[in-house]
Amino acid sequence: MTLTGWLLFFLIVQLVHFLGTWKLYVAAGRKAWEAGIPIYNAVVLMQIINRPRWWVLLLFIPIVNLIMFPVIWVETARSFGFNKATDTILVLITLGLYLYYINYTQKLQHIPDRSRKPRTSVGEWTSSILFAVVAATLVHTYFMQPFTIPTSSLEKTLLVGDYLFVSKIHYGARAPITAIALPMVHDRLPVSGAKSYYSGLEFPYLRFPGFQDIKHNDIVVFSWPVDEYVDIGPPPTGYMYKPIDKKSNYVKRCVALPGDSLEIKNGYVHINGKKNDLPDRAKLMFYQTVTSREPLDNTFLSQFNITEAMRFYTMDKTIWDDERVQAYLKEPGRSYLHEASRDSTTVEITGHIGVDDINKLKMQPNFNKLNVNITEEQAEWIRQEPTTESVEIFSFPKGGDDLFPNSPNYQWEVNNYGPIYIPKAGATVNIDTESIPFYKRIIEVYEGSELGIENVISQEGTQVLLNGEPITQYTFKQDYYWMMGDNRNNSQDARMWGYVPFNHVVGKPVFIWMSLDANKSGMSKVRWDRVFTTVGGSGAPVSYFKYFLIVLGGWFVFSFFRKRKKKKPTK
Repeated sequence: MTLTGWLLFFLIVQLVHFLGTWKLYVAAGRKAWEAGIPIYNAVVLMQIINRPRWWVLLLFIPIVNLIMFPVIWVETARSFGFNKATDTILVLITLGLYLYYINYTQKLQHIPDRSRKPRTSVGEWTSSILFAVVAATLVHTYFMQPFTIPTSSLEKTLLVGDYLFVSKIHYGARAPITAIALPMVHDRLPVSGAKSYYSGLEFPYLRFPGFQDIKHNDIVVFSWPVDEYVDIGPPPTGYMYKPIDKKSNYVKRCVALPGDSLEIKNGYVHINGKKNDLPDRAKLMFYQTVTSREPLDNTFLSQFNITEAMRFYTMDKTIWDDERVQAYLKEPGRSYLHEASRDSTTVEITGHIGVDDINKLKMQPNFNKLNVNITEEQAEWIRQEPTTESVEIFSFPKGGDDLFPNSPNYQWEVNNYGPIYIPKAGATVNIDTESIPFYKRIIEVYEGSELGIENVISQEGTQVLLNGEPITQYTFKQDYYWMMGDNRNNSQDARMWGYVPFNHVVGKPVFIWMSLDANKSGMSKVRWDRVFTTVGGSGAPVSYFKYFLIVLGGWFVFSFFRKRKKKKPTK
């Protein structure tokens, strides 16, 4: 909705409020016109219902106001003697319109000194829970949000099962965009999986000032820019538009900033021609091909703590080239097969290959050659083995539709990629048929439809058109970032879907408050050395959990003796 649309909506709400409450204002000793002055009418209403004036602020905080409006409706009815459960239910199910019935048909008698304390224990519990939800929603939305690591894209740096606190104030909290949504729930309801929000009413994008800019190698939580599906791809299970703040949350490392030029050489990122220096806690992982004079079996995997591996197979070239085999390999659900090399008679392939494929395609396993996903430290350990012949970073297929910018003009692969420019707000780039694959989504979506602007890019021969008009240059409206996982060959990141706009940034992970290993049980499931550790910093992570327990124990002891002292009778 545009700013004009929101202003009109606000004025309509004020008119509805005036028509439904002006007699209530008069009955409370106020003037009728006071019910029609925006904001001022809310201040006066707080006096009428005997509630603090700062409640007015809560009415203008997105999501929190959805909780506060029903509270205000009920409090208003009770301030004029309508205290029955029936009155409360009618106020709520009519979305406050029951006040019209009270305003125009009932004898009105204001209760100015009405007690704020609930009359029943149920009412007291309800009130406590309601304001606990309000407080938690404020913290969750504008200050600190819990987050869990669901995938291994940052493996060895952040682990699957790490539970984080993500600070929203570092880079500036992003105000909610969806005007109607359940508090503290993302895009889906637990269990049912139903939508937790209504996307037909959206606020303009707004971000509060932060106290820190995103820096090179910061770990950042952001809204997945291309998330327009019910489930995280591929293949998508159904199309569904998602507002920015309801897109799936991702966590990656920001390796390039606005204005940078990025290139990946043999797996390592280079920024503006210089190799990127990562912090010492960062543990890069690559698929590396290990060749040995001895069979590489489960003992080998266990010895070097390797959890991801792909074996090499050879197959007859005539079978591989058969059109029916190629069609079979492209069927949905087929195992990933990558052609590594070929000679005149055979093809060498690698991948997570099922028994059915091995039998059908008459593959022969190579037990002395293995693709393993490992850190450089693990690679050095393997190189030192007397039976090891070589350890080399694996080369993936070049080109393909799965790499940004999804153009046949750029035959890159995940470990050898770029160079690519990272757009900066205010910077101008030349637009032609060669460059438009990089910037098409920026112009049409990030600086188009997501901001309420209808931008359409098209081509006529060698001419690029914006909304039917020729375009040769474009100036960016916001900053963009390049996010990648440390698990470089097992990470869905910017190499697949491109830039992350600043308006998609959620926050900065600062603290691991819990870490669980799904492969273990009982108390051993908890990774105690990771509990209460910081995400940033240098050196090995240090757990502050024992210090937390000491402080917590001290507080309980202090509270116990303080209560005993209060209960002790005086002489």
